Amino acid sequence: MPLEWITCKVEKIINETPTVKRFWLAFEHSFQFTAGQFITFDLPISEKKNKRMKSYSIASAPDGGNIIELVIVVVPEGEGGSLFLFNEVEVGSVLTVRGPIGLFVLPEVLPNSIYLIATGTGIAPFRSFILDLKNKGILYTSIHLLFGTRTEADLLYYNEMKELSATLINFHYTPVLSRADAHWQGERGYVHTAYERLCAAQPDAIFYLCGWKNMIDEARQRIANLGYSKEAVHFEIYG
Repeated sequence: MPLEWITCKVEKIINETPTVKRFWLAFEHSFQFTAGQFITFDLPISEKKNKRMKSYSIASAPDGGNIIELVIVVVPEGEGGSLFLFNEVEVGSVLTVRGPIGLFVLPEVLPNSIYLIATGTGIAPFRSFILDLKNKGILYTSIHLLFGTRTEADLLYYNEMKELSATLINFHYTPVLSRADAHWQGERGYVHTAYERLCAAQPDAIFYLCGWKNMIDEARQRIANLGYSKEAVHFEIYG
């Protein structure tokens, strides 16, 4: 049965970076979802319905409440969805959405080492994964979150992920900067070389990829070249 369209109200907005905003949406009733799923907006940006529908992963963890968080990057050359959300939507705005949707979720049992590889706002479903595991005390073997972006200012949820990596057993956070300043002490370059090095001795690893298509295409090829099967790779493409 198709999901119904429902309304929500914008509860809060934070300007995270010059090109990224965090939005908190409040629903009339409890919004039940599984970590990793997304919602789809029907935005008033076109007369054609397929042009109006824009999807974004939920960045918060499921807690049985009625408020969810999204993290959205503006795409000036896009078809207007992010521009509308950035320029027209404010606290108190009422939006029409459908969801939750999607199968980009973790299995119930987590015996393998898991590599979460993200660029940009592709970190959203992975944040939901990690917070959900923490909140529910779900057992896992090891989880590596590798987040690639340009500069330190572009690192979404940086302090939160650092704190989680310091407190959660066997959760490892590796930010990778392609345009790092001289003072940056962490990984430099592109995210691909980081996960290739880390997973070299773990033949049973599984991978979750989220971000722009070019990153995912390259990661899938590199992971295949390392000897992993297609079944070991799960992905969600943005844009």
